[in-house]
Formats: sequence, C-alpha cells, structure tokens
Amino acid sequence: MAVRIGQVGIGYWGKNLLRNFMSLPDVEVATACDRQESIIKDVSRQYPGIATTTDFDVLLRDDSIEGIVIATETPFHFRMARAALEAGKHVFVEKPMAQRVAEAEQLVDLAESKDLRLMVGHLLLYHPAFRFVEDLIDRGELGDVYYLYSVRVNLGIIRQRENALESLAPHDLSVALRFLNAEPVAVSANGQAYIQKNVEDVAFAIVHFEDGKLAHLHTSWLDPHKVRKVTVVGSEKMAVIDDVATTEKVRIYDKGVDVKPGEQRYADYAEAMTLRSGDIHIPKIDMREPLQLECAHFVECIRSGATPRSDGRNGLSVVRILAAAQESLSRRGATVEL
Repeated sequence: MAVRIGQVGIGYWGKNLLRNFMSLPDVEVATACDRQESIIKDVSRQYPGIATTTDFDVLLRDDSIEGIVIATETPFHFRMARAALEAGKHVFVEKPMAQRVAEAEQLVDLAESKDLRLMVGHLLLYHPAFRFVEDLIDRGELGDVYYLYSVRVNLGIIRQRENALESLAPHDLSVALRFLNAEPVAVSANGQAYIQKNVEDVAFAIVHFEDGKLAHLHTSWLDPHKVRKVTVVGSEKMAVIDDVATTEKVRIYDKGVDVKPGEQRYADYAEAMTLRSGDIHIPKIDMREPLQLECAHFVECIRSGATPRSDGRNGLSVVRILAAAQESLSRRGATVEL
C-alpha cells in the first residue's frame, strides 16, 4: 500500500523535493500546498493527478496523509512542523528545522512523545560522496580526524529572512557533527551585511569541539565562484569532497606528519617529525541523486519506524550551533559557549 504524502512549499527547492517524491514507487503525493497561486497552477499542469491547495490546514485535516514535507521559508518551519506533528503526521522539514533552540527542542519532544518520525533535510548525510568519506573515517582510514573546513559560496540566492550563515551553514554543520563525532563546546562567528541591513551576506564561523577538534565554515551568497567543498584533515590521511565537480568528487591524500615515538627535547623535535606526501587516490563512487536517496529514506522510516539519519536530535544540534553563531555575530565575533 502506497505511503501518502502531503507537501507544503513548492518553490525553488520544494519543486525538487516534489519531483523526487513523485518518482518513488509505492508513494502517493496526495496534496501539494503553496500560498502562491501561480505555483499551484504549474503543479497542476505538471502533475495532473495531485490535489492542490493554498490552505495548509487541508493537509492537516486529511487523515489519509501519513507524512508531511515542509519546504517553505525557514521562519515557517517550526509552526508548520509543530502543527503537522500535533495532527499525528510524520514530518520531513527542510533545514534548519527551527530558528530558536527552544522551538527545536519542542519539536523533538513532540515527535518522541507521539512516536512520530521527525526528519530534517540535511542533504549531505545522504550524499554518496559524503557517505564514502564517512565510511573511511569510521574504518580509521584517515586516522584521528583533527579538523575540517568547508567553503559554501556562490552568487545568489539572496535571502531576506535569514542570513548566509543560517541559510547555508546547516549542511556543513551536520557533516561536521558526523565526521568529528564529538560534542561542540563553543562557537565564534564574524560576518558582514553589504546588500541588506542586518542580513549578513558573508559569514565565517569556527566551531570548537571536545578534544581540540574544530570546524571552520565559510558561507556567502556574494561571491564570484560557486564552491561546495569540504576538506577533512586526519592524522593518517586527508580527504577533499568537491560537490561541484562533475566527476572525481572525492580525493584522498596520503599526506601527514609522522612523529617518532618517545620523549623529545625541543631542540631535537624537528628531527623527530617527518613530512609524508604519498599518493592521491580518486575513488570511483556510485553516484545517485542525493535528494532521491533522502526522500526514499523518509518514506522507509515511515514504513519501518526506524530513526532517520538526520533525525530531530541531529537537527536540534545544528540549531544549537546556529543560535550560538548568531549570538557571536551580534557580538562581533565573541566566543559563545554551548
């Protein structure tokens, strides 16, 4: 029996989600909702079998709909996700799941109390290239992971209700939490608003984790280049994931610093260290559309009752870091403890 889905928000990103849910077997998108009549008309033309509405309550009142997909602008995420959970629906909500920590906590508690699946659209956790590197880390191929840094920049899309950090950083924060596998302890962030007052177009953030690990994030929608790159530095090897590359999305560098064991005097320490620069390995990765994998995972979690990879608690961790980063931005880069 097909899983019946309702979706709200069919705009720039939502139309991609709709396309993928429509392509999945044993899934029926029952109703598509958007407040813009022009978008609803386009959906009706492209998918004649889908009911359409501008009223979100129509999805909530439909007892046959098991899961609701929320792809609206960020400020609407919490209110709609809460209403869907209260109506007994499983929820897929785009990132970030909420703009305030207390809101994200409320969604997690609500989903757990009702035994409903709450999944956040942290797309990179389903991306085959990122899954490949995650597997390398889990197997110890990179050694101890020291730090990572990400660059997520482009020219556009310029948001009005959220800054570049809030819009772009959740992707790389979800990856940092997974790859570093440690608790974040503090955040510092700097940015600047050039186009709109109080909406930062560029932001740099440093997230400190337990055991000295850290993640550095560069986000901007005001940049001449489109870059989507994450570099992971380990004690044995280093990995670079380039999501813009059409092929060769992952490169593994056999590079590092080998230190001879034993106590060394400061004067001799340089002699105890050896720089290692070995081969560069470009693995063959079976690429599938990450968004399709993400959508299929949500449906499977509804069917099986499994916990999503990007569940509400993962989403809550990202919101906590974002909230601290926003506070740091307002305090001109002051370190904010978590």
